[in-house]
Amino acid sequence: MLNRTAENVARATPEPLARKVRGISDKGLAWLFISPTILLLLAINIFPLFWAIYLSFTNYRANRPNEVVKNLGFANYKRILGDQDVWIAMQTTAHFVFWTILLQTLIGFTLAWLIDRKFRGHAFWTTIILVPMMLSPAVVGNFWRFLYEPQIGLFSYVISFVSGIPPTSIQMLSNVELAPWSIIIVDTWMWTPYVMLICLAGLRSIPEYIYEAAEVDRASNWRQFWSITLPMALPFIMLAVLFRGIENFKMFDMVNLLTGGGPGSTTEVASITLKRQAFESWRTGYSSAFAIILFVAVFGLATSTSRRSTR
Repeated sequence: MLNRTAENVARATPEPLARKVRGISDKGLAWLFISPTILLLLAINIFPLFWAIYLSFTNYRANRPNEVVKNLGFANYKRILGDQDVWIAMQTTAHFVFWTILLQTLIGFTLAWLIDRKFRGHAFWTTIILVPMMLSPAVVGNFWRFLYEPQIGLFSYVISFVSGIPPTSIQMLSNVELAPWSIIIVDTWMWTPYVMLICLAGLRSIPEYIYEAAEVDRASNWRQFWSITLPMALPFIMLAVLFRGIENFKMFDMVNLLTGGGPGSTTEVASITLKRQAFESWRTGYSSAFAIILFVAVFGLATSTSRRSTR
């Protein structure tokens, strides 16, 4: 196939160049076709990273491009690591990451296990469960913001019906204690189907003959779950934890749409702090250093998680 493509290209090109094309191997021709894409990806991803690293050592401000750029060394990094507000934002981020991953993993694996039983109508319910994952975060954020409204929101009336608390007293987005959980609920609702799909792939990869052998040995369903299902699905579960951990560490759009980091700074995660420093205070060099610290933190956590999952 590749040789035929090379011949067609050679016919449409001048003779000197055609000889070179005919002499290209399949591997060389493949690299010829994918090299523009690789160069584009390098330009989009690698250059901004190195540019951010350079800016992190300077006092550059994007709103003052004509000012002299001074090299500050590691001063920006020292300020960030010594800033109490930054550590509070990191603690808030860790709170979101822990609870969203825990809930999404537990609920997602449970749903995957139930769907893998292939009960009647499982295909229909699988489609229904996947709907939240297919929606835009902007749509989800505005939808849940409407649901959380204490006067007209359905969420407040459901909680009121169950607990007897007046709907107007349920201030999910403006209450200091409830606001973090309101974001955790929305993120769990939206991304649990994603975890479910990965866990379902893990469950479907377990050969049937293993269960048949366990039944011959008279292993109970509980023993089969703990000795076969969970261990063999664990690499897929860890993969889901890795993907969702990386995404939730960078959580921005949902928090920005629902609370904007409030009330006060209760839900101000690291990405919100980064946005305020970069586009409100215009401390571009400082925010670039903060972005590099977040990148190193995410990369380190992802590396350690992937190593544990392969053991």
